[in-house]
Amino acid sequence: METGRMARFANGSVVLSMEETRVLSTVASAKSDGSRDFLPLIVDYQEKHFAQAHVLIVMVMASVLSSYGKHDPDEMAANAASAAMIFLHRLEKDRQINLFCLSDLNLVYACTKDKTLMIDFQSREISERDLEAALRFAHPEAVKYLEPQLRLAAKAGKQKMDYKLYTVSEDTYERIRSFSEGPIEAVFTDPTCGKFERGEALDNIGRDVKKILEEEGDEEGLKVLSNTVDNVRKKVCASLSMFRAEVIVDGRRLDEVRPLYCEAGHLPVLHGSSIFSRGDTQVLCTVTLGAPGEAQVLDSLVGPSTKRFMLHYSFPPFCTSEVGKRVGLNRCEVGHGTLAEKALLAVMPPEENCPYTVRINSEVMASDGSTSMASVCAGSLALMDAGIPLREHVAGLSVGLISETDPATGEIKDYRILTDILGLEDHLGDMDFKIAGTRNGVTAIQLDIKPAGIPLDIICEPLEPARKGRIQILDHMEEEINVPRTHDDRNSPRILNLKYSNEAIRRLIGPLGAIKRKIEEETDHVYATGGRISVNDGSLTVVAKNQSVLDKVMEKIDFLVGREIVKGGVYKGIVTSIKEYGAFVEFNGGQQGLLHISELAHKPVSRVSDVVSIGQVLNLIVWTDKSVESLSSIVLQSAEMEQENKDNQPAEAVESLSSILIRSATECDEADKSSALNHPSKVDTPLHAKKLTIGTELTAKVHQIRAHGLVLDCGSDIRGMYRFETGSGRKFVIGDKLRVKCSSFSGKESSDVFGAVGITQVRGLATDLSFLTKKISANTYKHVYTVVRTWN
Repeated sequence: METGRMARFANGSVVLSMEETRVLSTVASAKSDGSRDFLPLIVDYQEKHFAQAHVLIVMVMASVLSSYGKHDPDEMAANAASAAMIFLHRLEKDRQINLFCLSDLNLVYACTKDKTLMIDFQSREISERDLEAALRFAHPEAVKYLEPQLRLAAKAGKQKMDYKLYTVSEDTYERIRSFSEGPIEAVFTDPTCGKFERGEALDNIGRDVKKILEEEGDEEGLKVLSNTVDNVRKKVCASLSMFRAEVIVDGRRLDEVRPLYCEAGHLPVLHGSSIFSRGDTQVLCTVTLGAPGEAQVLDSLVGPSTKRFMLHYSFPPFCTSEVGKRVGLNRCEVGHGTLAEKALLAVMPPEENCPYTVRINSEVMASDGSTSMASVCAGSLALMDAGIPLREHVAGLSVGLISETDPATGEIKDYRILTDILGLEDHLGDMDFKIAGTRNGVTAIQLDIKPAGIPLDIICEPLEPARKGRIQILDHMEEEINVPRTHDDRNSPRILNLKYSNEAIRRLIGPLGAIKRKIEEETDHVYATGGRISVNDGSLTVVAKNQSVLDKVMEKIDFLVGREIVKGGVYKGIVTSIKEYGAFVEFNGGQQGLLHISELAHKPVSRVSDVVSIGQVLNLIVWTDKSVESLSSIVLQSAEMEQENKDNQPAEAVESLSSILIRSATECDEADKSSALNHPSKVDTPLHAKKLTIGTELTAKVHQIRAHGLVLDCGSDIRGMYRFETGSGRKFVIGDKLRVKCSSFSGKESSDVFGAVGITQVRGLATDLSFLTKKISANTYKHVYTVVRTWN
């Protein structure tokens, strides 16, 4: 510790160093006219290298000058400002002091030599017994920090300032007490009074006493009226709690929890929501699930750089029936939200079981005490409603203290512990001890006190009453919802993790993230709440409100980046060029496929351009029995045709589709060239599928007559197909012989598979025909016939 080198104009300044971490704490005192009955104090802690602020009354400023990363600077700030504070962490059941690392117990404890000043606590369901042991272990360790402060004060300390606190004369106090005590007690013992009825009645008592003092011309009494009446309220409250009825202001027993109400899924359109009420305190919580990349970025000097679980707490003016302008978060909102977040974090599942970024919004609808603990209860309900697999429900309440002190020594002579305090009891009492946890143990604590310290024995006593009250609340919460909801409704969020190459991810993100934002904006436009895309460590995560949104986002991603091409997979593509035999389509992130002219429609198509045009978007399906990688290009079919086939054909016909082989685009080009150059050759000898070529002539016999064409027997167990031209009046009968010529085919494969071969009639009709090169029965062929026609 050092003083005198920095911040010389401050009333006091200390730089505390621990290795390379340094913190400056300053104290400034402003002159003020008049006397006060209390000492205003402002404490400001800022993690930045330079800070300057206007001093109001008494202000403690702590500035982090440098951080080594090993020591926590906020603990050092408190010690530099003349208080004993330590951080206590527990690893594998062994307690360690000032160890900044992961542990199952993180305790911030501040004290004087013999009294507790402040507790901030977070753990993973620690038992009350272990918690008390940790507190009793922390106190003597923290007291060790007092000795160096005393040595510094002896060497360089300044003379203490004399603050004169205004006190009320005994006569004035007794006069005001005599006018107000009886009416105040009547209000406090009326259990029918709610928060605002009680407040209005107390205000009327103050106005009545003021009117009496004005009539009597008592200027001194009028000057101290407000604070004196408030002091009388405190004494009446203490008297009722300790010496007479042993009841709380609203008529409850000292260990009784206020009436409870729980509702999960209050806003079904959201990922998760809940309402929780305890007495007149009411909190609405909502849960929003996002992608891992949407985690909050932290700008702290120590600790993690991001966090994926957040709770934001809002305390609007209307929750206390007040009028005010919201100008951002205040310290109370930040503190309450942080406490509730710590309480729930202990039961959150690991990342592999919950890959979302989770945000809870806690909106206080009505406040009459302990809204932070109500936020814990409502947050737990909302998380369950969102389907988050919490280990346990978490609940919390606030325990208070009403005490009587010795005027001479200030020591506590008598006291009572109050379970689930009202806002009025928080104001009139000496302690606000917020304790949250599960059935298994405590997860978070925050202690605020008004006296100059409370003995540790009294601090430990409320742990058991708080546990009993917490169990009552958990019983009600579990009756409402006790397991996470399943993701089977229309608004259940979906998350998908995908792996892509760096090049594919760069294509998806686009320049400055433009393409990624466009996808998100387009799904927002269509679905009101769209999908969100995040990229992290070579993986792509998509989070969507429901399955429909996820499908829409994935459709756009597949079109830009592509996915593994699978047989039967449906893709969206754009026509890039048109040939006489079909259209080339770009799909699946740059892949090229051929949509043959025979696959454009169920009826014959004379020109490809009559059906499709360049730039047109089509739904397509890939179909082949070879691995897609082995083809020089991919042949496609209209998805609409494929769906119609499935609807109209029996199961065995659909199954036979898997064995149809369609030629590649290169083979199509070569076949068209060869058919134009080669002269047809006559073949009347027995056929073999491998000998068929473009232009081969043969004689075929009508085997079957179908609605759209003929099935021809070409010999050697080869079947061909002839499709009728529009307007053809020619009549056929079974057994007719036709001279036909091979005009197109898909490949020359072994007879173990179906090889589709197109032929043209030489004499008579000129149109495409197809061959099947496998032995099949007539009954089976009946189903395959339509498939062959469709798939060429």
